[in-house]
Amino acid sequence: MYRLFFIALTAAFLFTACGQAPRDTEEETQLSAEERAFLDNLASLCGQSFRGEETFMADGRDSWAHLDFVMHVTLCEEDRVLIPFHLSDDTSRTWMFLVEDGRLRFRHDHRYPDGTPETYTLYGGYSDGKGTAYAQYFPKDEYSRELLEGHFGREWHVVMDEEMTTFSYRLLYDGDIVFQADFDLTEPI
Repeated sequence: MYRLFFIALTAAFLFTACGQAPRDTEEETQLSAEERAFLDNLASLCGQSFRGEETFMADGRDSWAHLDFVMHVTLCEEDRVLIPFHLSDDTSRTWMFLVEDGRLRFRHDHRYPDGTPETYTLYGGYSDGKGTAYAQYFPKDEYSRELLEGHFGREWHVVMDEEMTTFSYRLLYDGDIVFQADFDLTEPI
């Protein structure tokens, strides 16, 4: 009796294991061609810094036009590009473009001067799949939805023109731009 049970259990296990289709792990860990090209375009700026400026701020929001905007493309690896973004003496922000779960993710890393994380940090989203080699769109992800209450239609657009002369960062609420900063890629500093 025990022998029959063991044979039946073994046969069931083998049948189940053999009947499962193999997982295509390579596909799960690969960015789309457009996302990979976008990340490569960012990485082509590695080691350089660029000045920028506020080009749009929605009414009712505090303007940053009086501040010095500088982005530094500091770390460029196969699965990440990090861009610290400074506003005058405020060096608390880093834009993070990461390959996570086979998708392109954009995060905002905010740190205090001693390096500890701020309360509102690492928010952002995954690429929506509609981007190109020069533009990617990142709707707010679940983590950010919980962290950043309100503004449920928050989305970030990161756009470079095809000549790679301008880098634009845009914040949108419900499809309307509320902030845009443009950086001149023709004159590294």
